[in-house]
Amino acid sequence: MSLFQLILAAIIQGITEFLPISSSGHLILLPSLTEMEDQGLAIDVAVHVGTLGAVILYFWSDVKQAAAGLPRALTGQIDTPQARLAMSLIIATIPTVIVGAILFTTGLSQSLRSMTVIGWTMLGFGLLLYWMDQKGPQTKKTNDWGPRDAIIMGLWQVLALIPGTSRSGITITGARQLGYSREDGARIAMLMSIPTILASGVLLSTQVIREADAQLAKDGAIAAFFAFISALLALSLMMRLLRSVSFTPYVIYRVILGAILLVIAYS
Repeated sequence: MSLFQLILAAIIQGITEFLPISSSGHLILLPSLTEMEDQGLAIDVAVHVGTLGAVILYFWSDVKQAAAGLPRALTGQIDTPQARLAMSLIIATIPTVIVGAILFTTGLSQSLRSMTVIGWTMLGFGLLLYWMDQKGPQTKKTNDWGPRDAIIMGLWQVLALIPGTSRSGITITGARQLGYSREDGARIAMLMSIPTILASGVLLSTQVIREADAQLAKDGAIAAFFAFISALLALSLMMRLLRSVSFTPYVIYRVILGAILLVIAYS
């Protein structure tokens, strides 16, 4: 893989991971639309590590609270805000881990990596995000998030295993359906990404370790760095814009891209 493609894949991953436009969909489309070689599993893991670092840094205060409450949450003592947050994140992650592991071990995840699937999910889930964003109330805040809503949002997150859905987009859709404000819904969705990205990274890295060499490690470090920088910038921009702008611009992008992909797929 050339240095240009390596950096391009990292930047695309970084920008799209936290915007509701599907990072996996864009990474799958990159080789399909440009005739570049597939970036491979090792680079996928590396860019996910980069984006993980970005979201942890941006939401460091929330991460510290969840980490502080984790020991009590693991012993079933949900009697502090920190433990409640930690337990909610655990609960929200379990459905995706279970279904994701099944898809990965059975090979079904590969069968979903097609332009047709991405086109329909881009279009359909984009319109669903628009509907929930326009109709959903904005009465709940991050502090209202607990195990019940975590279960619901965790089930929404399972849909993100379909390429083109967007993990952030579908969890934000679930948050808006539950009545969380745009900014707080996005905040919860971003926090949910931390254990999810970590779990997927651990699962994928079991294959990467067997193929690792010095050059691959170097390429991975470069990809992780550029993914980290671009993800941090994209995340900062989106969270600031949500104070005054809805999710409609992202929906418009999804609908246009989805329509183009479907035209290409069926032509």
